Amino acid sequence: MARYIFITGGVVSSLGKGLASAALGALLQARGYSVRLRKLDPYLNVDPGTMSPFEHGEVFVTDDGAETDLDLGHYERFTGVAARQTDSISSGRVYSNVLEKERRGDYLGKTIQVIPHVTNAIKDFINIGDEEVDFMLCEIGGTVGDIEGLPFFEAIRQFAQDKPRGQCIFMHLTLLPWLAASGELKTKPTQHSVKELRSIGLQPDILVCRSEQVIPEKEREKLALFCNVRPESVIAAYDLKSIYEAPLAYHREGLDQAVLDAFQIAPAPRPDLTVWQDVYDRIHNTDGEVNVAVVGKYTQLEDAYKSIKEALVHGGMANRIRVNVEWVDAEVFDKADAAPYLEGYHAILVPGGFGERGTEGKIKAAEFARTRKIPYLGICLGMQMAVIEAARNLAGLDKAGSEEFDHEAGEKRFEPVVYHLKEWVQGNHAVRRKVDDDKGGTMRLGAYSATLAEGSRVAEVYGGTAIEERHRHRYEVDVAYRDKLEECGLWFSGMSPDGRLPEIVEVKDHPWFIGVQFHPELKSKPFDPHPLFKDFVRAAKEVSRLV
Repeated sequence: MARYIFITGGVVSSLGKGLASAALGALLQARGYSVRLRKLDPYLNVDPGTMSPFEHGEVFVTDDGAETDLDLGHYERFTGVAARQTDSISSGRVYSNVLEKERRGDYLGKTIQVIPHVTNAIKDFINIGDEEVDFMLCEIGGTVGDIEGLPFFEAIRQFAQDKPRGQCIFMHLTLLPWLAASGELKTKPTQHSVKELRSIGLQPDILVCRSEQVIPEKEREKLALFCNVRPESVIAAYDLKSIYEAPLAYHREGLDQAVLDAFQIAPAPRPDLTVWQDVYDRIHNTDGEVNVAVVGKYTQLEDAYKSIKEALVHGGMANRIRVNVEWVDAEVFDKADAAPYLEGYHAILVPGGFGERGTEGKIKAAEFARTRKIPYLGICLGMQMAVIEAARNLAGLDKAGSEEFDHEAGEKRFEPVVYHLKEWVQGNHAVRRKVDDDKGGTMRLGAYSATLAEGSRVAEVYGGTAIEERHRHRYEVDVAYRDKLEECGLWFSGMSPDGRLPEIVEVKDHPWFIGVQFHPELKSKPFDPHPLFKDFVRAAKEVSRLV
């Protein structure tokens, strides 16, 4: 039976609960334990799939097709444990499930209330896979005091009561603000946050305190006294140069030991931190740097491309080189020459996205990379833009475009070399979709296999011809244009197993030009960089050496 660690946050949002949870999971793994991490989000969206990236950052996709919070990306990157649909839930999903049961009559005519029906649904979710791992880490989104979070706090309070004594602990992450005028770290916001927690029946066992300044022993003792925790369970969380320093930093502060002490696990296995020491070494001991332009339309919010940024960092680690990621707004050169904006970069990446805005700039970025022989990686929409660019400038299809843009505009303007995917094979059955279907969860989502062409660059990069990658899209390159495009040098080097859906394209007479329909960034980890990002950064490194 798993032991449960519930991670809550207070004072302000965006303190790094997801990172702290992921780092703690990595430390428990280093001591030989198995872990799984979960996210419980209080918002009323069923999932983040229909949210704008400006609202919620990127949408992380699991192998089994769940659209989830970006914190699940942290969980995977730090622990290597593949997330599942059962690792993410929102208030919207909970209420939707409860109301569906009510409509079916599952509650036998009873009055449906937050307690016990909603809280029971949350507890049932938390309990899934109870016997699979040693530790289950459950992060509660939002901050203590948010009205929408109350059902989740009540549910975990009940859950801890239902379990045998000592089976659950609570970790609370807060902020210690620094007042420059008085030269003091203030503990009062944390005291009030813990007071709010205790008023709803939750007593934290561990306090993790974010701080820009070293926390003096006097303040630690004060926090321990007024928040009713042991002094050794007051853990400092300082700002770091890299998030991948977090496991070592938290270990130095004694977080993993505090958790084991709270569970009364003694003697505890000693941690093997070799992997994280190697990661630290690769971050801080580099041989040069490369500049990579990410040409997108959500560039004002880096979290919109969180996994891409991290995968580029991982590629840099693999090559012992620093990757400087520059965010370039595709709209800036929608109607202008791309060269002044892209000169000086050693590689160009065009990420996924939705809608027509900024796509002409992305097409120009693909053309610049192709004609200037600059390494290019196009992901999802980035691959489609590369195909449209080749269709227009190499195959003579001046009106080449995507059905997505015509659907958005409500008029036919393009020859659709990219079309709305209406049917595909998932496992052993066919999936069918219409253009006017609901937007949420109706894309080609999750892990699908692909077959790579012998002798292709991607087969060399992957070291084989059979791969499985995660998808999130509803538009697809039309295979009907394959012959015409391949005559011009755009090789369809990766296809779905049935040969109907293009998965990868590459330019034959180019040092490194690859477009992929899937999202390789979602499977990259600091200790196991994705092959495409590893080789993409290597190619950029070669260009930097030539400049």
